[in-house]
Amino acid sequence: MTIKRVLVGSRLRRIPAQFSWLDQRLVRDRHIERCDTHACTLYLFLVTVADAQGLSYYAECSIVRRLSMDLMRLREARADLMRLGLIAYEVPLYQVLALDAPAAETPTPTFETSPQLWRDRFVELRAQIKARR
Repeated sequence: MTIKRVLVGSRLRRIPAQFSWLDQRLVRDRHIERCDTHACTLYLFLVTVADAQGLSYYAECSIVRRLSMDLMRLREARADLMRLGLIAYEVPLYQVLALDAPAAETPTPTFETSPQLWRDRFVELRAQIKARR
């Protein structure tokens, strides 16, 4: 077992008046694993600038400039964070939401994971062949 010790005492973090924080459940409950790099970047920015209620109101152009992210990526990242239940957004207001245990996402069925898709496709193709006769 690793024993934790302060490595650089002169640089020990102190909680400033404008403190913001990241909830450890972001990692522990695997929320972060469901985000791509751009969504994580936006989430970190929003958590950092949010007030005690999780609210902030940065304009898209300001976020794009500060994060060196193009507008489409920002919008995709925001949509991902909203879909994952990590933020709420109504122009111009962002709210970082409380972290609850992630809802089990139902993976989108693929031909590799769902034999039913193969059966459905086969029936569809057979009907098309019969229709051509």
